Amino acid sequence: MHPHVQLLVKCIDLEEKEQANRYKLDQAHTLKQLKAEGLALHPIIVTRRSFGYADYPEISFKLSFPPETNLFRDGAAIECFITGEEPVKAVLISLDGKNGEFRLFAPDFPDWIEDDGVGIKLAPDTRTTSIMKKVLNELENNKPLFKLFEQLHGNAITAKTLSGVNTTSFRNHELNNSQQQAVTAIMQNEQITIVHGPPGTGKTTTLVEAIVQLVKAGEKILVSAPSNTAVDNIAKGLIGQGIKLLRVGNTSKVDETIFAHTPEGKLNNSKQLKEIKQLKIRAEEFRKMALKYKRSFGKAEREQRNLLFKEVKNIRTEIKKLQAYNEEKLFEDAQVIAGTPIGLYDAGVDHLHFATLVIDEAGQCIEPLAWCIFPLADKMVLAGDHWQLPPTVLSNEAAKLGFNRSILETAITTVNTVHLLNVQYRMRQTIAGFSSAYFYKGLLQTAAHLADTGAHLTFIDTAGSGYNEKHGPDGTSLQNEGELNIVRQLMETAVLNTGQTAFISPYSGQVAAAKEQLPKGMRISTIDSFQGQEKENIILSLVRSNDDGDIGFLKDYRRMNVAITRAKEQLVVIGDSATIGADAFYNAFLIYVEQHGSYRTVWEFEL
Repeated sequence: MHPHVQLLVKCIDLEEKEQANRYKLDQAHTLKQLKAEGLALHPIIVTRRSFGYADYPEISFKLSFPPETNLFRDGAAIECFITGEEPVKAVLISLDGKNGEFRLFAPDFPDWIEDDGVGIKLAPDTRTTSIMKKVLNELENNKPLFKLFEQLHGNAITAKTLSGVNTTSFRNHELNNSQQQAVTAIMQNEQITIVHGPPGTGKTTTLVEAIVQLVKAGEKILVSAPSNTAVDNIAKGLIGQGIKLLRVGNTSKVDETIFAHTPEGKLNNSKQLKEIKQLKIRAEEFRKMALKYKRSFGKAEREQRNLLFKEVKNIRTEIKKLQAYNEEKLFEDAQVIAGTPIGLYDAGVDHLHFATLVIDEAGQCIEPLAWCIFPLADKMVLAGDHWQLPPTVLSNEAAKLGFNRSILETAITTVNTVHLLNVQYRMRQTIAGFSSAYFYKGLLQTAAHLADTGAHLTFIDTAGSGYNEKHGPDGTSLQNEGELNIVRQLMETAVLNTGQTAFISPYSGQVAAAKEQLPKGMRISTIDSFQGQEKENIILSLVRSNDDGDIGFLKDYRRMNVAITRAKEQLVVIGDSATIGADAFYNAFLIYVEQHGSYRTVWEFEL
């Protein structure tokens, strides 16, 4: 086996063990600890129960307060639990603020589902890890694909030079020159092409145009991204262009526009759906019979209940077969099929021929996930920004071995067909300037209409104020009360509109404290949860202030790149120059602010 395949399999094992250890609920890992670490949501309030498309029980719930965690992502493996009962495996469909939805992998709802004290917690995603290991172990059997693997981990991949004359008739006449070049490169792609899209450069717009052109040329396309949100984002763009798109996978919580393009939406009101509904009615009858046997019952009753539930399971299998039969025509008719890597893998489309696979947000996609879907198409397009946050990996040991290195970061070192989108349309020039210089070699330009109209960048220095960091009540994440005092004063002056301003910080402890103290209606989030979003005004609290110059995971400069590229009009950064200034990156940022922005001190805010 190739050494790097072995390494990836080892990393998957390490991640699986870390998940099992981190997520378990026992005397060493109390519910209070899991909640403090953002690994459990408790209690939840069940607001609705229903049976979904594949006849699995689905639960809508609300929380008494919005959680601050980026780990409960849509599609996450979870368990629904209550003290004293066996937990039930589930998958998170969505979590938006205080409201969420999940699907149980069980024939029915547990008796205790609406009791007080029900919660959900993250669980090891053994299914995804087993799929990734299976794919990697079979990789060497696919010679053309394995050759690509060896190239990505060895020799540079060269491609033909683009033809000098661009004869493409672009449907979108607003594309800039770098976007047009990227579209042309995708159309002329023979193996693998990278679209490098820094913040605000119109990456989705570019990909939509390229896919429209490929479909026009007669290609059948796969579109993927590591999150359902990113898949839906590009799907909406394609639907808007009249593309025949089929959205597969975790589609229970999509808006009406996309729902009409899911298998369930397309089969709505069809004869097939009526047949499925009749099967569901039968399943419901057996369920009701089974539920007559409550928690305390004898051996004969238990056997009868199990037989009834077995019949429910058989009916569900029949429903799934019927759906698969009906979906086959939908797969054949679609010009584009879109879903997450596991969603596409599960869709069973490997018998169809796809010319091109487009992976958006490839900078967030761990390498083994990409190899799950690379075999499905002849050519690949990776789009994203490796200078933003990498994939989330729990195991420190696996991360040290490079498991949090995305497929984009891996490919960009050997693939020479990299096309940078070089005009950003989000931020004022000064806000974008530092990232352009530090991360993008000064190549990232700002659209003309975003030229500065005043001071758009401010650093408020707390050095010497005694505003030191401290551990929050949970004893883990850091807080800085002094920095929050400054934010409160900034908001009270009414210079910044609450609805147009977001507070972000690298530390969940600071975010939790901010939610208690800052105005209601203000968006408050960790940097990690805010990736991909934007606001008119951003206040960034760096938190770190100590005598040792310790800046912790502020050392991952990609997190800072995300943080300082969210603001459209005003970026305010609050930090201790004495703590962060010893680091070369932050020192360069402070010098940039002095030259191009407004440098203020904490003493201006002392009453």
